[in-house]
Amino acid sequence: MHILIAALHRPSNPTGVCRYAANLAQCLADTPEVSKVTLIIGVWQRQYFEQLFHSDKIKLISVDIKNNSLVRNIWFLFGLPILVNSLSPDIVHMSFPFPFLRPLFSSPVVSTIHDLYPYEKPEVFGYPNVIFNRLFLKQCIQNSNSLTCVSQTTLSSLHSYFPHLQSCSEISVIYNYVDFNHITPQPPVDLNIGKNDSFLLCVAQHRKNKNIDLLIQAFYLLKKYEPIPHSTKLIIVGNTGPETERLYNQIQYLLLQDQVLLIRAIKDEELCWLYQKCQVFIAPSSQEGFCLPLAEALYFSCRVVCSNIPIFREIAGSSCCYFDIQGDAVKNISQAILDALEQPHNQTSDNFHFSKSDVARQYLKFYSKIICINPTFRTSICSIYTSIISSIRIKY
Repeated sequence: MHILIAALHRPSNPTGVCRYAANLAQCLADTPEVSKVTLIIGVWQRQYFEQLFHSDKIKLISVDIKNNSLVRNIWFLFGLPILVNSLSPDIVHMSFPFPFLRPLFSSPVVSTIHDLYPYEKPEVFGYPNVIFNRLFLKQCIQNSNSLTCVSQTTLSSLHSYFPHLQSCSEISVIYNYVDFNHITPQPPVDLNIGKNDSFLLCVAQHRKNKNIDLLIQAFYLLKKYEPIPHSTKLIIVGNTGPETERLYNQIQYLLLQDQVLLIRAIKDEELCWLYQKCQVFIAPSSQEGFCLPLAEALYFSCRVVCSNIPIFREIAGSSCCYFDIQGDAVKNISQAILDALEQPHNQTSDNFHFSKSDVARQYLKFYSKIICINPTFRTSICSIYTSIISSIRIKY
């Protein structure tokens, strides 16, 4: 089986979507049923993906285009089908929703839905951007042969906003998996923190739904009244986003420049070290599709504090100290952190169910069903389209 995964995405530093695509490629390549995995990325993403893989089955193809919304979306519509039809994979897997023209593909197309932010949290994108995000999400859902959701919570949201899918049997929930067995943790090189320093950890992009500002306020409150040691720091790992400027201004206003550290680019080895050494991991989000960092924190048996939202209950069960984001959220976060610090360290999670082998098995079953439904998917329009534009040259 040859699986092509489309993972070309705007950020040059890894995001949750990048990590999802990389994990998907690796778990599939580790199975005997898959002979080849082709991963399509942008040239600006290559440095991250090149250092991840240890399988000869995985082939990276870097697309050399301008990294802006218009060019990327035009390439999804017209460049991607040219590439797909030249490689003839058994399945095309869109690692996140983006626009594509279904009749131009010679292989079945499946897409992964991570969240319904364009509908549930439009402020994450702002206007008018959210209008296009909704359009692309809707178009992707309608054109895909099958869909996967990263959680039952995401599936429920999908059915809420697209009720006609209730009768569709070609939707499966397949969780992300966590596997750091091949990684040796090492201290971050460019981080001002020692082996014996205590710190709290949050891994989240700078977006409104992540509630990083509330966490910073809670940290300030804990430092001000000294229920935690003065030397304790707060490390926030995540890509920049719409909230970045406001977060820097907040940190400066509260005089926390030396105590709140924002990190954008970090290696997996360094991230592992942070998970292992942190006093508490905090996930204060108001909305998530899955939250891979939370699953990773559970993998490392961190003390975990997280908001009391359905997806976190689905992922973590009773393994966390939950807080209410309603009411005085800052006070609630502060108290939950103090409660977590009183718990024994290195607890063993009783609800960790994100193993690599299980996820690979579920995807193979999912793909096999799609191939059986579409045994000969080649269409004349694909051949005509490819012939007409075969003279167009795109750098890979």
